[in-house]
Amino acid sequence: MTFQDLNLNTPLYNALDDLGFTTPTPIQEQAFNVVSSGKDVVGIAQTGTGKTFAYMLPILKQLKFSKQDNPRILILVPTRELVVQVVDEIEKLAKYINTRVLGVYGGTNINTQKQQVAQGLDILVATPGRLYDLAVSRVLQLRSIQKLVIDEVDVMLDLGFRHQLINIFDILPERRQNIMFSATMTQDVDELINDFFILPERVSIAVSGTPLENIQQERYSVPNFYTKVNLLNALLQDKERFNKVIIFVALKKMADRLFEALDQTFSEESCVIHSNKTQNYRLRSIEQFRNGDNRILVATDVMARGLDIDNVSHVINFDTPEFPENYIHRIGRTGRAERQGHAILFSTEKELDALKRIEQLMQMDIPLNDFPEEVEVSNDLLEEERIKVKERNNPLKLKAEDIPGPAFHEKKAKNKKENLGGSYRREIAKKYKKPKTRGDKNANKKNKRRK
Repeated sequence: MTFQDLNLNTPLYNALDDLGFTTPTPIQEQAFNVVSSGKDVVGIAQTGTGKTFAYMLPILKQLKFSKQDNPRILILVPTRELVVQVVDEIEKLAKYINTRVLGVYGGTNINTQKQQVAQGLDILVATPGRLYDLAVSRVLQLRSIQKLVIDEVDVMLDLGFRHQLINIFDILPERRQNIMFSATMTQDVDELINDFFILPERVSIAVSGTPLENIQQERYSVPNFYTKVNLLNALLQDKERFNKVIIFVALKKMADRLFEALDQTFSEESCVIHSNKTQNYRLRSIEQFRNGDNRILVATDVMARGLDIDNVSHVINFDTPEFPENYIHRIGRTGRAERQGHAILFSTEKELDALKRIEQLMQMDIPLNDFPEEVEVSNDLLEEERIKVKERNNPLKLKAEDIPGPAFHEKKAKNKKENLGGSYRREIAKKYKKPKTRGDKNANKKNKRRK
C-alpha cells in the first residue's frame, strides 16, 4: 500500500514527496480511516512507527481553511521537547496548507504566549500545565475544539497530570473526537479511557509493550556504579560502532554524576538533559546531539518519551528501569523508521526483579553477555550502594527507651505563687466590694444592702 491509496489531497502529497515518504507504516495505514470517521480512537503501536503522522494525516486532510481565532485541534503532550518536535512535524506536513500552528509549554514567558494565542490559530500543541494556565486566564478559548489528541498519555499520568487532564476535559466541548496513541497501556490509562472516551475503536498494531523486531537487545551483569562507568568507557571507545548513543538513567542526580564521569574521557563528545536543566539548555543539548556535534547524550526517563532523533546507533540503559514500560520507551529511541537498532542493558543484583518484570512484559529473555576481562571491576561504592550495618551493641547508639526525655525539676517557692493580679487590685476589691460581673444589678443591690 502507498500513500496514494489513502486519497489524500495534493498539498499533503507534495509535502510527503518533499519528505521522501512513499509507503505508510502499519499504524498510519490502519488508523487513517478510523480517525477520519470521527469516532474516538485508541491506538497502540511500538514507538518509532510514525504515530504522529498517523493522526495528523487524516486531521489535516479534513481541516478546512478558517479565519477564526480559536483553535479547532488540540494536541496534548507531556514534555516541552515533545511540543517542539510535534510542531515541527506538523509544519513539515502542512507545508503547502494555510494552517496556523502554535506550541505552548511551561518554563517560558506566558505573556508572550498569550499574545501569540490572541493572533489566532488552528492547531494548538501544549503541555497540560501551561494549557490550563492559558485557559484559566481566559485568553485561550477552547469552545471550538473539534478534535483532542493525547500523545503519550501514560507518561502524563506518571508525571502527576491526572487532575489537570480532568480539569481540561471539563472545559472542552462535549461534542468532540478523542484520539489517543501510545506504545504501552497501563491500568490508569484504561480508567481514563473508560471515564472520558465514548465507545472508542482500538487500533492495535502490536501487543502493549512489544519491542520492535529490528532492535537487537543484550545485557551485562555489573556489580556497581563505578564498574558500570568503566564498562561504559570501554564500549564508547569504539567511535565507529557507537557513533550516536543515548544513555538513560533513572534519576537527575545520577545523570549529572554520570555526565561528570564521562566528561573526563569524552569532554567534547557528551551532553546531558533532564528536567532540572533550563529550557534553552535542554533544546540546545538535543539539537547538538541531533546534528552530530555530540555523539553521547545522557538523559532521564522523561526525555525517553516520543523524542524522534534519526540514526541513533545505540541506546544504553545505564540502570534497569523500575517500570518495564519505561524500558520499552527507552529502547524505542533506536531502530526508528524500520532501521536497525541496538539496545544494551546494565543490571546489578538489586535490579534483577526489575529485569524480570521487563522480560515478562516483552515475553522474551534479554541475552546475557560475558563481562569483558579487560574492564576493571571497581570496589568503590556510592553512598546509596553501601550496605547499612546495624550496630546493635554500639554503646554510642541509644535505644528509644534510653533516650533522655525533657528536663524536669521542682519549681522554686517564689514561682509557685498564684498570680492574683497584684496587691493594689485586691485591696481595692476588698474596700469597695466590686461585683464579680460588671453590670450585674442584683450583685450591686446586695452590696448596697450590706453597706
